[in-house]
Amino acid sequence: MYFATADGLGVLGHYYPSCPQPELTIGTPEHADSDFITILLQDHIGGLKIFYENQWTDFPPIPGALVVNAGDLLQLITNDKFVSSQHKVVTNKVGPRVSLASFFTTGHIQTLKVYGPITELLSEDNPAKYRDITVKEYLDYYRAKGLDGTSALLHFMI
Repeated sequence: MYFATADGLGVLGHYYPSCPQPELTIGTPEHADSDFITILLQDHIGGLKIFYENQWTDFPPIPGALVVNAGDLLQLITNDKFVSSQHKVVTNKVGPRVSLASFFTTGHIQTLKVYGPITELLSEDNPAKYRDITVKEYLDYYRAKGLDGTSALLHFMI
């Protein structure tokens, strides 16, 4: 795994070798990304699964296509208009599997900027679901909680 950052962008390279017993191995546990948007380029091997309609569904690669995931921070500022996607990666007997993800965030930039639901998206019928937070506050909680399959956003709900 390789991770590099620049202002507002993180890039992560994953390398999963072939695995003779993939049913005994965890690739990447289920989670939602902690950013605003993730753009993923995956190779032809596959292994990405998304939680859709209450079940884990294979998300096979399409040559030349990019996968775009909404992250938790986008869910927060849009007050659930866009919902972050629960996903995981499973290992395969074939391989290696290689992917490259770009994370659009402010996570590594020390800022006191406060994020909350966008005012224009709120109404009497659609009140704020989350309290205002800094990205640092969110990431501190996200990292301390770990990838346990539950949403870090639950901690910040009103």
